[in-house]
Amino acid sequence: MEEFYIKDDRIRIHIKLSRPENTERCPLVILIHGLTGHMEERHIIAAANAMADCGFAVMRAEMYGHGQSEGVFSEHTLFKWIANATSVIEYAKTLNWVTDLYLSGHSQGGLLTMLLAGMRPDDFKAIIPLSPALIIPDGARKGNLFGIHFDPNHIPDVLTMGDRTISGNYFRTAQMIHVEEMITKYENPVLIIHGEKDETVPLRYSMEAVRRYRNCRLSVIPDDTHCYDRNLDQVAAAIREFLMSMREE
Repeated sequence: MEEFYIKDDRIRIHIKLSRPENTERCPLVILIHGLTGHMEERHIIAAANAMADCGFAVMRAEMYGHGQSEGVFSEHTLFKWIANATSVIEYAKTLNWVTDLYLSGHSQGGLLTMLLAGMRPDDFKAIIPLSPALIIPDGARKGNLFGIHFDPNHIPDVLTMGDRTISGNYFRTAQMIHVEEMITKYENPVLIIHGEKDETVPLRYSMEAVRRYRNCRLSVIPDDTHCYDRNLDQVAAAIREFLMSMREE
């Protein structure tokens, strides 16, 4: 396991990279956590282990204001995450042992995965959004997101999210994101994994995304939550099945 930082402008992005033993070259998955999350969460570790089981290297990355990366949580936006992740991707593309590049992320990281795949469709052989938070741009435009109610045309400079504060810029920039356009630009295989009883992002968002993608399958985890608290083993199994099918191509 290698642990290091990648610089994005003036921000250091925390990275952990694991590679299969006794393998000179292999595919690499970049794996990103969700809003308020970090790379050591139970579901992130389970996903990384499933990817490693298939002979993939895994690069876990923590975005602006999260985990051990620099930046203040209250000041983070999806635009800053896009910039951070772009720097991670550019670094990964310099690794001469990488045969193919994959991208995966949970919740806000899953939304980020979809956006980046549409922005850079030639970079990724496949993507795996986990419980993608497609509700974020939708809720920001409606003025109702994660239990926070606000006037979408007159967003306050600071809002309260649980026991944290977050800048109104988070919601302002989220309003500008139209993930549907990015979905239509990505034609390679997609696996979306979503809990049937996701309490944060309703399953219907992923069902609609599947209809928009050209080459997408949806794995619904029965009776499960946003972070897969009940059937995480089924999430891992879905990841392994998908990645092994990609290696057989």
